[in-house]
Amino acid sequence: MHPTVCKLLGTDHGPLKSLMREARSVAGVKRVLVASGVRMDLARRDPEYLQELAAHHVGGHLKVAPEHTDPEVLRLMKKPSADDYVEFDKAFQAASRRVGKKQYTVPYFIASHPGSGIEEMIDLAVFLKQNGYKPDQVQDFIPSPFDIAACMYHTGLDPMTREPVKITKGLRDRRMQRALLQFFKPENYFEVRRALEQAGRHELIGSGCDCLIPERPPREALDRKRSEATRAFTESTSGDHIRGGPATGRAGRGGPATGRAGGGSASRKQRRPRKTVGYRPNRPGQSRPPRPAD
Repeated sequence: MHPTVCKLLGTDHGPLKSLMREARSVAGVKRVLVASGVRMDLARRDPEYLQELAAHHVGGHLKVAPEHTDPEVLRLMKKPSADDYVEFDKAFQAASRRVGKKQYTVPYFIASHPGSGIEEMIDLAVFLKQNGYKPDQVQDFIPSPFDIAACMYHTGLDPMTREPVKITKGLRDRRMQRALLQFFKPENYFEVRRALEQAGRHELIGSGCDCLIPERPPREALDRKRSEATRAFTESTSGDHIRGGPATGRAGRGGPATGRAGGGSASRKQRRPRKTVGYRPNRPGQSRPPRPAD
């Protein structure tokens, strides 16, 4: 299966096709849908299976997981090359047209997988742009127990070869990788631009056909950046950790604080009452001092 399908491996889907036909013939069963889980490199080698799949068992969208396009990342994943997905997508749409249906594949890609850096994600974004793919759902890599990728993430080594593997752990880099998967969304503009400038790929910024983002940021990107800045400022100037609470008014630095709340004047910083020294009338346990003699 990896790195290529062995020529001695049987890729016939005969038992699966029989099961699909038997399921369709059960009384009371209207449809049996396959939403995901198709091995693309094997399915496209059986045109009859692909034809039955498109004709009877797909409800408009078929989810597949090419995951990435970089050869080194796919080698670490033990996944087929990106060309397999392109060929499978063409074959599936052709089979759908033959049965008179308009159906599409929904590719899933992942960001921050071991071996994937900013440069690899930029190449993936260029691949998406050139093929007209706009993934609506993307995922960030999360190390799972008993997974080879988790071993790479924590050790920085490929357990099969003991060679170093590129690992992305910083939150800033992970955000940029995720934004590159959805470079077409205006809210990701500044993250994508930061990644392109960091990698020195300035040719992908502009109005050309191969550019990922325009030179000037769209209005939605500016609005989101402004709202994030406002929220960050509000969070940094409010809360229980701020002494004195919010100010109602201020005359100037070092001057008296004045303001109006509820119709009256109130001071931002209340003065402490002065302690009275000496005799206090009607205070328990204290006698009146003697009067001086005439």
